[in-house]
Amino acid sequence: MKILILINDAPYGTEKAYNALRLANQLGKEHDNVEVRIFLMADAVSCAIANQNTPNGYYNIERMFKYSINKGAKLKICGSCADARGLKNIQLIEGAEISTMAEFTSWVVDSDKVLTF
Repeated sequence: MKILILINDAPYGTEKAYNALRLANQLGKEHDNVEVRIFLMADAVSCAIANQNTPNGYYNIERMFKYSINKGAKLKICGSCADARGLKNIQLIEGAEISTMAEFTSWVVDSDKVLTF
């Protein structure tokens, strides 16, 4: 099964990205037969910025993504969204890739389930 998780919200301020990654990480932990794909759009592109520093006791989106990627999840970032926010040429989390709407569309068509956060 292929599950696509679309995240549209910033990494901090709401818990949408946090909850999406909780789900992705649980899928990676319990379901070896599930391919997890994560696509970041709009303000969510900032979730993939490397070297995030959060206070002790506070969740860290970068660490959560690293866990997902280590469990086999694929992480793509909307290139035009990143470009609009001045993020296209900055250091991203290892394993994250700048992508396109064409690739996102292919993932949507090819996925068994699409979840939006």
